[in-house]
Amino acid sequence: MPKNEERIDKWLWCMRVFKTRTIATEACKKGRVTIKGATVKPSRPIKIGEVVDVKKPPVTYTFKVVGIPNGRLGAKLVPEYLENLTPQSQYDLLEMSRISGFVDRSKGLGRPTKREGRELAKFREETMDNFFLDWEDFDEEEDDV
Repeated sequence: MPKNEERIDKWLWCMRVFKTRTIATEACKKGRVTIKGATVKPSRPIKIGEVVDVKKPPVTYTFKVVGIPNGRLGAKLVPEYLENLTPQSQYDLLEMSRISGFVDRSKGLGRPTKREGRELAKFREETMDNFFLDWEDFDEEEDDV
C-alpha cells in the first residue's frame, strides 16, 4: 500500500540522495534542504508533487516527488519515485570543480605527489652529502693547525 506522505529525511535516504539517514537529518538541520525556498526540519512531511532543493556544495540538486516508497530502494527503482529537475548548469559546475581540484592543487597541502617525493629525497641526499663534505674540510683544517 503506497503512502501519501513521509518524513523528508527518510525520503531523501530512501531515494539515495544521502548515504545514511543521519546525514540526511544533519543536512536538514544545517539548512541545506529547502521546499519552496524555505528550509525544512527533518521531521517535515513531504507530499507527492512537491519540489525539493538539496545543497551538496558546490551543486544544488532539484527533485520533484513522484511517489513515496515503503522503504529504501534499489538504485534502478529510484526514477519511479522522483524526477530529477537539476539544471545542466549545476552538473557543469560540478565537473568544473572536479577538474580544478586536480589542476589548482596548492603546493604544500596534503600528501606530496610521487614526483614531489622524489625531488624532496634528492634534496635531502644532496644536503647531507654537502654537510659531510663540509665536515671533512673542517677536520682537515684542524689537523693543519
